[in-house]
Amino acid sequence: MKQHGTNSFFVVGEGVLEFDREGRAMTRQPLTVEELRRFRFSRLGPEGPQLDEETRIALATAMTADVPQSDSAPPIPAGFTYLGQFVDHDLTMDRTEAQLGEEVTLDDLMQGRSPALDLDSVYGRGPGDRNDRIFYAADGVKLKVGTTSPTPFPDERVNVALEGFDLPRFGAAGTTGADRRRPLIPDVRNDENLVVAQHHLAFIRFHNRVVDELALRGLSGRRLFTAAREQVVRHYQWMLRTDFLPRIVDPAIVDDVFANGRRFFEAPGRGRTPHGLHPTMPLEFSVAAYRLGHSMIRGAYQWNRVFNSAGPGGAATLFLLFVFTGTSGNFDPGSALPDLDNPNSGTVDTLPTNWIADFRRLYDFTEADRPDLAPPAADGGNVTKRVDSLLVNPLTQLPAGTFGGRGSTVPEIQRNLAFRNLTRAGMVRLASGQQMAEFLGVPALTAEQVLVGNQGASLESLTDAQKAAVTAATPLWLYVLREAEFHDGRLGPVGGRIVAEVFHRAIEGSRTSIVREPSWRPAFGPDAQTFRMTDLLLFAFEGKADLLNPLGD
Repeated sequence: MKQHGTNSFFVVGEGVLEFDREGRAMTRQPLTVEELRRFRFSRLGPEGPQLDEETRIALATAMTADVPQSDSAPPIPAGFTYLGQFVDHDLTMDRTEAQLGEEVTLDDLMQGRSPALDLDSVYGRGPGDRNDRIFYAADGVKLKVGTTSPTPFPDERVNVALEGFDLPRFGAAGTTGADRRRPLIPDVRNDENLVVAQHHLAFIRFHNRVVDELALRGLSGRRLFTAAREQVVRHYQWMLRTDFLPRIVDPAIVDDVFANGRRFFEAPGRGRTPHGLHPTMPLEFSVAAYRLGHSMIRGAYQWNRVFNSAGPGGAATLFLLFVFTGTSGNFDPGSALPDLDNPNSGTVDTLPTNWIADFRRLYDFTEADRPDLAPPAADGGNVTKRVDSLLVNPLTQLPAGTFGGRGSTVPEIQRNLAFRNLTRAGMVRLASGQQMAEFLGVPALTAEQVLVGNQGASLESLTDAQKAAVTAATPLWLYVLREAEFHDGRLGPVGGRIVAEVFHRAIEGSRTSIVREPSWRPAFGPDAQTFRMTDLLLFAFEGKADLLNPLGD
């Protein structure tokens, strides 16, 4: 599962859910051993009725309308939007893909195709694996980093190559431009947009800094790598539990799940036994609830001193954040959309130096008592868009590389992210929001709340018949976004419960797990209770402004 928007799901107990050649949803049994070894999805609630294509198009058009966006919810630093995408890739990374046909243990297979919050998107199968050792430095302990490309715009300060500020890449080993730009990381989806790519780089640097710290204690070789990875994973999980989740989910739901355990998803005595010790991923999470991040995306960002609304390059548009990647883009600012679909377009093979992130603009370091790392007052930092049923209009024109369509002709409506989400839900016969509310035992939104919302998408353009269909059986993705509109921009009783329980299960099912080690406390934050994303970045970049923001003000 390497691309967003997979058109095929292996669901435990059901089979392979996909579209046939005529575009109709179908279920079939796996045909090959390889299909049986795929990433493991499951179904939490019941199957549900689905919308016809015309209604999906109308709904997607309403959800991506080019209209003013609400900022009424408490601000969340914009980096959390893309941290969420990084986490999604960690959850859905299938580590068995390169092992098809090889001799591996059953436990390795089950663990590798199960959702876990263990950073396998960064580590792969480790430096001892013959396929994944290419991600590691010569010592077999640290992870490789890349070097940026000099560029003359806008001044000589960026006309230099900087080591450690791009992902490692294949370079001369590739044949096409896309091959040469391909990132040397276990999950190439983390190079689909520049913000996620720079987050992945931050985790590489965090690992390498932890290695340096533990080496001072006398560890070396395999023992050093294992100890460093375990520390990195535990700190990551702690940050997700205490910093990330409470920003996007009602904190009372998060606290209840982590204090009292799960009540619905693979909970003891309720549905866990059929799937064994290894977690699955509910379709309701993957196809609907966790897609809240799509609503948080803005159309443009204050990126660094070059690319901001007051700078020489202007604000960094969402399109440009796709351009300056190896998986979706080509590092060429002069490219039009069709050129991004051409694997031989582009002029350089690594990130231009003037596109290095200024993390001060993505996170609020004043939360970590570092007012010296506040962004410039002239353009300020970035916050997420409120979680609601509106997506920014640029998401109607996804580059084909983001969904595995590079080099092919793609109908325009299939570039619309909202349409893709709604169509995928139909393919897997996802439960409606009302069905999931009943399943979870919480009051459902009223028909008026679904139809009118609270400063979200306007559904007035839908026909009466379409409105009736949407309010009778609301697509779960739309439902959880509407629910957030009435819960201060956070996921509520349906969406929040699904997300919190899946995170808890994924941490519990990881080989390194703070859920199974409740006495563990962080060592690299300001105290034994605190480790936030800002603390991770401060440790990874040595607390230095010129590393968190190498281009300066």
